Amino acid sequence: MVDELWGKEPPKTALSTVRTHVYHLRQILRQEIGDCVAHDLVGTWSTGYVLRAASEQVDAQSFQWLARQGEAALGRGQFAEGSDLLKQALEFWRGDPLMDVAKGSILTQHVQHLEELYIRVLQLRIGADMQLGLHSHIAAELKSLVLRHPLNEWLHGQLITALQRSGRRGEALRSYQSLRTILREELGLDPSPELQRLHQNILGDGAGSPHSMNFPHGVMKQMLGTQIRRAS
Repeated sequence: MVDELWGKEPPKTALSTVRTHVYHLRQILRQEIGDCVAHDLVGTWSTGYVLRAASEQVDAQSFQWLARQGEAALGRGQFAEGSDLLKQALEFWRGDPLMDVAKGSILTQHVQHLEELYIRVLQLRIGADMQLGLHSHIAAELKSLVLRHPLNEWLHGQLITALQRSGRRGEALRSYQSLRTILREELGLDPSPELQRLHQNILGDGAGSPHSMNFPHGVMKQMLGTQIRRAS
């Protein structure tokens, strides 16, 4: 906590200041949830403090649990159930993580990890909806997502495919041209060979093949199983 708040040059009063912050935190918790519960929730540890909370009381833990269940359902070929579980996981997100907290180096890494988990779970859910044939339904969502993540080729590929399969061939081609312009201007690169093949397929008016992100077996489970420390 000292490293997070002050970095490598903490003041001499750092430890006493942390203890004061924790004292005020406990006072707030006592007012909100009661004296006995608050005392047990934030405990003193040998080298600092520990948050004693059940998994269902921590949003990040609930998010991971639902995401693991959703991935397992997809592995069984149960796309509707998997999509529903992944949607429930994503509902725990309300804006960017810790957006109202001044972050040091430790919390910055923590937020980056959470954001990576979020985008991968989002990709799994979109892939499930594509398997269910909900192309028209998710095309509007994908348009919004590529604006937020303009360099994510996977999302662009999903949008192009969803538009094509919705009978919106012209929009699909314009989306590809937009991606190519972004990549060239930002990175000096062309779209991936996979996206170029998708583009050629649309030009040829072919049926196309699913453009989905495939994760090696167990990768998502390992990522989602990573223990996330809850910031006090």
